Amino acid sequence: MQVEVQIRMAIRDAVNRASRKPFYWGGLVGYRQLEAMAQALHTTPGAQAETAYLHQLTSQVDRALERNRVLAQDVGAAHVQLQRIADCLRYPPRLAAKRDQPSFPATSQQVRDDMERLLKEFKPDVKRQPAQATLAQAWQRVWATCGPDLLHCYDIPGLPQDNLQLEAFFGQLRRAQRRISGRKSTAELRDFGQYRTLFTANNEAELLQQIRQVSLEDYEIHRRRLQEAEAPRKLLYRLHRDPLKTMQTLVNQHTARRTELASNLAANPP
Repeated sequence: MQVEVQIRMAIRDAVNRASRKPFYWGGLVGYRQLEAMAQALHTTPGAQAETAYLHQLTSQVDRALERNRVLAQDVGAAHVQLQRIADCLRYPPRLAAKRDQPSFPATSQQVRDDMERLLKEFKPDVKRQPAQATLAQAWQRVWATCGPDLLHCYDIPGLPQDNLQLEAFFGQLRRAQRRISGRKSTAELRDFGQYRTLFTANNEAELLQQIRQVSLEDYEIHRRRLQEAEAPRKLLYRLHRDPLKTMQTLVNQHTARRTELASNLAANPP
């Protein structure tokens, strides 16, 4: 039953994946995750009472995949086109350098020509390819209104394509100030800069004495509670990186548990 609960949690996570645009599309990632889980669930042996629930889950997963297959293909094609746009813009710079390995940096005119060529080549069907058509409309609108303003970074040395690193630095500074001050707002702390947290112990011996105030038994009890609380998060972490292997491991655990229970029942009949 614990394995079945984990499988249900994995399926629920796949159909409720959040998006982190522009490049991470939760719906597409969740659909592919669901495909991998269905592949693992289909390895469950049939004609057994213990696997009836898993077969019900498998049929529901297959029905969800079949109902959304056409839409997923459309969204997947739109995502591929978005990656082509990013490659044309050489964005992000770190990944673009690995993909293209350019011998010289691109110029604004070169980027403009490549983008105009992509625009002419991308002609999706509005009725049969709604996701790609939506991308094409938004792409043309943004390029027509903001395209010239995006090209300065290719001609000005040292000008970044975005301000993400600067925003990340400000975010780290604000979080550190909130931890130190205990205040929700950082407006009052803006003029004081970044602070450091200080330990209450003056030396290592005093710090060790403070740590030893907690008994080993209490530490082990709370450590087990922490591991139990982190188990769902760790399962989703593995599931997001290799859904097929993670789901296959759960199915194998379910099979091993059924085999163990069957052997115990045979050795100790009622």
